[in-house]
Amino acid sequence: MNANFDNITEILERNAHEWANDVALVEINPQELEGARATWREASLIVSSATDKFRSEITWGDFNDRANRFANFLLSRGYTKGDKVAILLMNCLEWLPIYFGALKAGCLAVPLNFRYTADEIKYCLELADADVIVFGPEFTGRMEQIADHIPRVKTRLYVGTDCPIFAENYFRLVRYAASADPGFHHKPEDDAAIYFSSGTTGFPKAIVLQHKALLHSCRVEQAHHGQTKDDVFLCIPPLYHTGAKMHWFGSFLVGGKAVLLKGVKPEWVIRCVSEEKCTIVWLLVPWAQDILDAIDRGEIRLDEYRLAQWRLMHIGAQPVPPALIKRWKSVFPHHDYDTNYGLSESTGPGAVHLGIENTDHVGAIGVPGFGWEAKIVGPDGVTPVAKGEVGELAIKGPGVMKEYYHNHEATQAILKEGGWLLTGDMAEERDGFIYLVDRAKDVIISGGENIYPVQIEDFLRAHPAVKDVAVIGLPDARLGERTAAIISVKDGMTLTEDEVNAFCTDLPRYKRPKTVIFAEVPRNPTGKIEKPKLRKIYGADNLIAAQNGLA
Repeated sequence: MNANFDNITEILERNAHEWANDVALVEINPQELEGARATWREASLIVSSATDKFRSEITWGDFNDRANRFANFLLSRGYTKGDKVAILLMNCLEWLPIYFGALKAGCLAVPLNFRYTADEIKYCLELADADVIVFGPEFTGRMEQIADHIPRVKTRLYVGTDCPIFAENYFRLVRYAASADPGFHHKPEDDAAIYFSSGTTGFPKAIVLQHKALLHSCRVEQAHHGQTKDDVFLCIPPLYHTGAKMHWFGSFLVGGKAVLLKGVKPEWVIRCVSEEKCTIVWLLVPWAQDILDAIDRGEIRLDEYRLAQWRLMHIGAQPVPPALIKRWKSVFPHHDYDTNYGLSESTGPGAVHLGIENTDHVGAIGVPGFGWEAKIVGPDGVTPVAKGEVGELAIKGPGVMKEYYHNHEATQAILKEGGWLLTGDMAEERDGFIYLVDRAKDVIISGGENIYPVQIEDFLRAHPAVKDVAVIGLPDARLGERTAAIISVKDGMTLTEDEVNAFCTDLPRYKRPKTVIFAEVPRNPTGKIEKPKLRKIYGADNLIAAQNGLA
């Protein structure tokens, strides 16, 4: 497995050559057989009309063949090195072959967030200079709204039936393209993909990643979690995001199977682990909590499932409450656990990770990952702070982005001398481990004190009735800002403001929430709390109405 590769398309070629008939990807659509009493595999055979919709799979040979056909189609249309291919699909078997097909043609893959509105899709297509878009039926309405306003995107490929008039049918066109490898060779420094920042602080920025960054992410993930050919990776998060795909890269590097589960219900996750014999599962905080809650309520009985092979559960994309992991390990004591830290600008997770051997330091994001360096810097973005002081986390390694596309000013603000990338996250070091304090832009300054919402959120999540919580700052005439806790209560439980206040007496007085609001906590598809949305909802003008309606 230590072969030298210049880019990730060479890994796909190797996998197809060595394991052509081994299953590479499985797609599971559990809603097609919701409520089936038989196992999913048995039910899919009984309900023949749902078989193709419920479970489908492709081998490494199929995967490579599909990627080659798409690459050769692009080349036949005149697209090649430097052209941009946008991908707007829900997770499906076609997603990754399309991604790799774009790379094989020399193009840049441009994954798009499936939650984007029509205007946001148009904005990102224009920002990235996209030439091609591949989209699914879920996006026909949004694409129709902008079809006449994206003149540069001349090739619009539709993955599905009932192709709209403003697009061409992907399957009909690609089916007849050549299946041989097009033979395009990338250098490690060539541009490979454009990803978009999460947009939690405004309009998304276009992040240019090179082939060497994608390749390094494969090695990082495999080095951290020791994937072998026999491991089965369960992928639930959206593939457009670096988190899901780059965790899959560890299995991809060794030719392991992956399962794309289209749904996050706790029973679906556990059944999928059991019936597809999954060994590695990457979860977001809300999903892990939902699974534990379902077990506590008796909705999931673990003795009814085959889970002995499940060896690793890891979490990333957001701060992880230590109380959640303590609870998880009490239910699944044999699981290895890891926290993974990264950002799209660092080609996803792994720049910092806890390490499965360091579960006694749960609460830390960990230590620099494989091939990475890290330091905590002061306001100048360069000079390290004294040990134990809070500063901004900076990282350096082969996965650092090349630039923000068409945004030199933003690039200069985040990329510093020597290849250091400023993360925008406030952190501190204790006992050799890095602890995330909060996003720099989320820090609340109240009465001259810096308050880090993540610390208060972790504290409140330890309350048995709290399902989810977000802490934000609201305008205050005297203090400048005051802390507000938006709390989602677990199903079947109750919680009052007085009970929250009583629980918070163990916090320093200045950290205690001054306002408590009971409401759902909005999160984006990668699990991050959408704090700009909360600030807009519960701003000064809306605060009284929100409290009256939701508290």
